[in-house]
Order: sequence, then C-alpha cells, then structure tokens
Amino acid sequence: MNQEERTEPDSEVPLTEVIAGLRTVAVATLAAQLRAHGLTSTVIDGVRPTRPGARFVGRARTLRYVPLREDLFADYGGGLNAQKRAIDSILPGEVLVMDARGEAGSGTIGDILALRAQVRGAAGIVTDGGVRDAATVATLDMPVFAQCAHPAVLGRKHVPWDTDVAVACGGATVLPGDIIVGDDDGVVVIPPSIAARILATSVEQERREAFITEQVRAGASVDGLYPLSGAWLERYEAWATDRAEAGTEQDRETTS
Repeated sequence: MNQEERTEPDSEVPLTEVIAGLRTVAVATLAAQLRAHGLTSTVIDGVRPTRPGARFVGRARTLRYVPLREDLFADYGGGLNAQKRAIDSILPGEVLVMDARGEAGSGTIGDILALRAQVRGAAGIVTDGGVRDAATVATLDMPVFAQCAHPAVLGRKHVPWDTDVAVACGGATVLPGDIIVGDDDGVVVIPPSIAARILATSVEQERREAFITEQVRAGASVDGLYPLSGAWLERYEAWATDRAEAGTEQDRETTS
C-alpha cells in the first residue's frame, strides 16, 4: 500500500472539516478512541507544553536529527541546514514534529526559529528533545511541546539531517501529513485515513461522558453508569435524543 492509498480518508467529510472538529475534542478522548480502533502506539510520550493551556491541531511536517558526529555537523550543521529549511518552508496550519531520539541533553528549537514558524502560520511544534529559550518560547501564540528545557545548541548532541520523512518522536511513528493534536494531556498522532471515524466516536464518547458527569454530580453511583449499561444506557439515549431535538429547534429559530 503506498502512502496516497494509506491516507485516503474513510469518509466523504473534507479533511479540513475533520481537523476543525478535532479542535473541540480532548486529547485524552482521542487517545482512548485510537486505542479502541486498535492503535495503541499513537501517543507521543514525554512531551509537555511550554505554556499550560496550549492546544493545537494540524498536519505533520517532519524533521529528523541524527546523533552528533563532528565531521558531519561541519558539513550539515551550518547554513540553511535541515532544521532551518523545515522552519522556513512550513505552511499555515502545519505542525513541525522533530525526531530528537528522546535526547534531553540539548536544545532542538529556540526562540528565534520558533518565532519564524509562528510568523509562517505553523499550528505548533513538537520535539522529543529539549527547547532553548524556554521562557520566551512560552510567550509565543504558537504552542511548543518539548521534553524539557535545555540551554545547549544543536551541536552538543545533534546533526540536523533530513525533512519530510517518517520519524520517531516520543516513541510514536509520525509520517508527513499525519494529523497531530496536542493539549495539556500530551500529543497524539491520527492517521488521516481514519480521522473522520475517530472524530465521530470521540464526539460520542464526550457526549456520553457529559451525561455521566451530570448524573455523578446529582449523586448517582457509578455502578452501571460508568461505563453506561442497562437502564442507564436507555436513559442516556433518551437524554441524547432530547438534546438533539432541542438543538434542531434552536437552529430553526436562529434561521427564521
């Protein structure tokens, strides 16, 4: 199966609409639904936002670093290297995902290049390595997720090697064009081919959890309620129908 076949969507919903919908869904919900669909290795481990409350969704662009070898860094580390090419070519709505091999002993992005990505309209940056100038990066409007802060430059541990290839970031394989979603809980990778299905089941999960939360707040036991079963499932279905009908009626009043 070639990459074009792999990324062919399983729904007639345009991918732009799916991505917009994913902005409303928690990463924890998406991780649960990816697991329910048989994908257990799509969480990027060990990365956290430099600014709490940050959230992003976008298509992946990738950058790979290889371990430092001084002769290679002399040839590939300077000038318009792979890191700078990736930053300078990123498109609006894309997420730059960096493969730093989980190496925490060096920075992989700093304030100036992160600002350049923001100016170009990037949705976010994810690296399983370190981030330099962390306090300044945290003030950017564009979310940056990293393993840690570290003051050292690339040449301490990394050679910027290539772009737009399959990479491993935080233990997850990321291909160019994958959908990347991040919030305070972490980052997940969604294959475009199943993104519409993951969105639909995630929305349903969060609808169920909203009902369950209402009942728990009202004093209900979680027995049979979480997860829903039996009489509670029937009550949920009636509740969901009532909400859908109320929403339809509100839409009519808005357009009339």
